[in-house]
Amino acid sequence: MQKRKIAILGSTGSIGTQALEVIEANPDSFEVEILTAQNNADLLIEQSIKFNPNCVVITNESLYDKVVTALAHTDVKVYAGMKAVEEVVQMDSVDIVLTSMVGYAGLLPTIKAIEASKHIALANKETLVVAGEIITKLAQEKGVNIYPVDSEHSAIFQCLVGEFHNPIEKIILTASGGPFRGKQRADLEQVTKAQALKHPNWVMGAKITIDSASLMNKGLEVIEAKWLFGVQASQIEVVVHPQSIVHSLVQFQDGSMKAQMGLPDMKLPIQFALNFPNRLKSDFPRFDFTKYPSLTFEQPDTKTFRNLQLAFDAMAKGGNLPCIMNAANEIAVEAFLQDKIGFLAMSDFIETCMTKVSFIQKPSIDDYVQTDEETRRFARGLL
Repeated sequence: MQKRKIAILGSTGSIGTQALEVIEANPDSFEVEILTAQNNADLLIEQSIKFNPNCVVITNESLYDKVVTALAHTDVKVYAGMKAVEEVVQMDSVDIVLTSMVGYAGLLPTIKAIEASKHIALANKETLVVAGEIITKLAQEKGVNIYPVDSEHSAIFQCLVGEFHNPIEKIILTASGGPFRGKQRADLEQVTKAQALKHPNWVMGAKITIDSASLMNKGLEVIEAKWLFGVQASQIEVVVHPQSIVHSLVQFQDGSMKAQMGLPDMKLPIQFALNFPNRLKSDFPRFDFTKYPSLTFEQPDTKTFRNLQLAFDAMAKGGNLPCIMNAANEIAVEAFLQDKIGFLAMSDFIETCMTKVSFIQKPSIDDYVQTDEETRRFARGLL
């Protein structure tokens, strides 16, 4: 097979760096074409020297000169700014775009990549949370495949291979429960960011780790699943599975269920997405049943962890409400990490934004952009 040329949006983050490990381990299958980063110029420079991509983009334009100077002795082309990201994903040489930018920032580059008929390995769940209807419709029109990279959605996708003609009765997303599983509201009044950043099973960036602790990450995944797999809210269930071995399950109309299992390791879903439909041989650690004699499952506590219920509410109402929720959450997490807001207060903060920011039932892309801006203004005003 010909090498697949990969564009990695967010190459210095957790998913981006692990994707580069996958590519390095499979030089006959993949080649790095584009790398982008926001602020981590040093790591972007290091990656560029090692992988020699066609071009790189540093979205923080103040760091452009630093990157240009460091790469002057190479053939790597250097660009700056978000508009540059939207342009480079359309390059003819790109086969697949791994969108691993954090948050809303991944939306417009993903749209531009789909418009250019590039297949998407999606690690940026906010893209479908904010504009799922538009994204999925555009992908269908362009004949573009969206391969999920989130471990839960990758699990569902793997369970559906060979089953696409069979109707789904239910999707069951598993959640680790995060560092505060089993805690009551009183226990969480004085939670610190250091405590919230200690995830029991996964190593992730700060934003997604806080989202996991508050169960907002699972809420975003619920909305993402609706659009990825064409199901209704009533067909999506969340169960807490502390061991993070069963990554998610699908139940079919005959009552049978399929689950995808394995040790927590994001490199496996990344590799599966980049090389679908073929599985590459790997040296990833193997799961041993004897080391996990008990796998447990329980209902999530949506009264304590209200963000999960807010996400279900946003999905039920639709329109631009998930976009409002997402923008409010991004500001809330940023504020929590800066010690400006308490852990439990994030849910009240998000809910206030969801009730106060203008609701639009049938939003366009421009409406989503304006909604995101309006929500962020309102949310910063609340702080």
